[in-house]
Amino acid sequence: MMQALRQTLRMGVKEARVADAFESILGQPQVRDLLRTSVRSERITHAYLFTGPAGSNKTATAYALARALLCPKGAKGPGGGLCGYCDNCSRIVRRTHPDVHFIEPAGMNGWLIEQIREIASDVALAPIQANIKVYILDRVDLMGVAPANAFLKTLEEPPDNVVFILMGRTRNSVLPTIVSRCQVIPFRHIPPTEAAGIVSQNTGAQPQLARQAIEACGGSISAAVAFLRASGNERVGFRAKVLKILADIDTADDWHIIRHARDLVQLSKAPLDAVRVQLEQEISANADFLEKSAMRQIEARNKRQMSAKTREYLNQTIDIAISWLRDVLVVCAGTPELVINTDVMSDIQAVAAAADVASVSRALASVSQLSGMLSYNVSPETCIDVLLLEIKDGLNGTGSAS
Repeated sequence: MMQALRQTLRMGVKEARVADAFESILGQPQVRDLLRTSVRSERITHAYLFTGPAGSNKTATAYALARALLCPKGAKGPGGGLCGYCDNCSRIVRRTHPDVHFIEPAGMNGWLIEQIREIASDVALAPIQANIKVYILDRVDLMGVAPANAFLKTLEEPPDNVVFILMGRTRNSVLPTIVSRCQVIPFRHIPPTEAAGIVSQNTGAQPQLARQAIEACGGSISAAVAFLRASGNERVGFRAKVLKILADIDTADDWHIIRHARDLVQLSKAPLDAVRVQLEQEISANADFLEKSAMRQIEARNKRQMSAKTREYLNQTIDIAISWLRDVLVVCAGTPELVINTDVMSDIQAVAAAADVASVSRALASVSQLSGMLSYNVSPETCIDVLLLEIKDGLNGTGSAS
C-alpha cells in the first residue's frame, strides 16, 4: 500500500462511527459499501474506473472518495473520512482543494494529447496542501488511442501519493489498455421514480419538483439536489425563465431571440460571479505562503473550474429545453400523462396544438445534437442564440436536422 496513503488513513483515532464521506453516494449502495470497506481496510488502488450512465452519481462518488483519502483524521477518525472540521474536508466539499483535480475532455470530440501531457507534468509535482493528490478524469470513454497511449505510463506507474479516478459511460466504450490498468467499479442505472425519491429525501421537495430538477440537470441526482438547494432559489427561477422563453419562441423574431439569449446569460452570470469571488479569495489567502509554482497550479485549477461552471449552466439550459421539447412531443403523441414539467402544462399544450410529432422531433434532434457540440470554445451568448434559433426553426419546419 502506498506509504503516503497509509500515513493519512492511520492518523485518526477510534471513535463511534458517524456519517462519513460515503453517505453522500446516493442511489448506489453497493458502490458505497465497497469503497467504504476499501478505505477502512486500506485496500486502495492507484487507479479506479467508474462506469455507468449519466446521472448515476459517479462524480459525487469520486469526490466522496477524495474526501475519505485526504481527510487528516483518516478513515478511522470521527467522520470516517469526513471529519467536518478540517480545511481539507471543507475545501473538497466546496471543490476548491488544490490537490483534487477535476478534468474534462477539452476537445470537440474528446481528450487532447496536450491535456494528457499537462496531467503527466502535474502528477510529478508534490501536493500543495495534503499528503495525497487525486485526479478525477471525466468521460475517458472519449479518450482516443493517441491520448490514451500518452497516458498509459502515468496511469500505470504514478507516484505513491497519487490516485486516479476515471469516469466513463460503459466499460466497453473505454480503451482496453485503460481498463486493464484500473479497478473497475460499475454504477447502476437509477430508475426515475427512485431518483426522484432520493432527491426529495435530501431536499424536502415534492416528488414532481424533484423530477423536474432531475430533468433540468440532465438526469444527475447530485446536481438536482444542488439545483434545489441553490441560494435564493436562483436555479429554480432560471428554469422558470427558460420555460417562459420557450413558450413564446414560436412567435419570437430573431431580434427577440437575441434579447432572450442575453437575458439568460445575465441570469447565469450571478452564480458564476460568486464562484469567481470565492476563487479569488482563495488565491489571496494563499499568496503569502505558497511558492509561485503552487500558485500557478491553483490559478490553472481555478480557470478550469470557471470553464466547467460555464459549461454546467450552458448544459443546464440545453437540458431544460430538451425536457420541455419531450413534453411537447408526448402531448402531440396523445400521452399528456407523461409530461414532466406539469407546472407549465398549459404552455406545453398551446405549443403542441400548433405543432406535430414530426416538427417537434426535428427540433428535439437539433437540440440534442447541439448538446454535444456547443459546450467547448463557444461564447455563452452564441450557444444560447443557436439553441433558441434551432428550436424555433425546428418547430417551424426549417430546422437543419433531418
